[in-house]
Amino acid sequence: MANESIFQIIDNQADNFKRLRNEHAREVTEDYVEMIANLIDQDGEARAVALAERFGVSPATVNNTLKRLERDGYVTSKPYRAIFLTDNGRILAKTCKERHQMVCDFLIAIGVDRNIAEADAEGIEHHVSEATISFFRDFLDKKIG
Repeated sequence: MANESIFQIIDNQADNFKRLRNEHAREVTEDYVEMIANLIDQDGEARAVALAERFGVSPATVNNTLKRLERDGYVTSKPYRAIFLTDNGRILAKTCKERHQMVCDFLIAIGVDRNIAEADAEGIEHHVSEATISFFRDFLDKKIG
């Protein structure tokens, strides 16, 4: 009986690790797609070297991530050329920007310093549920309206 509970604990732990890896991959996807959109807005194009500089990672890391994003249908790119968002990539980037802004605005509305709210929103935006975002929106609508 005791061994069964140990096996269950190990299985649960493995499930939690898998869930966290999947969430981390989604977070990286969202960060990259959002940054690509920002670079396109700012510079007219996004390049792997700019992503490596912004994220503080190696060009190889960026290239591996871009391959995954291309496989998943968020970007198109060719070696030594600009990176472009697909329709799905643009939708995800817009959603991420809106979520980030909503979290940031909410934190500021409850009294968090703007700089701290910006930094905290960057982490929170990836883990907050749609239900919570809806609550933030309702709160802000009541406070502003």
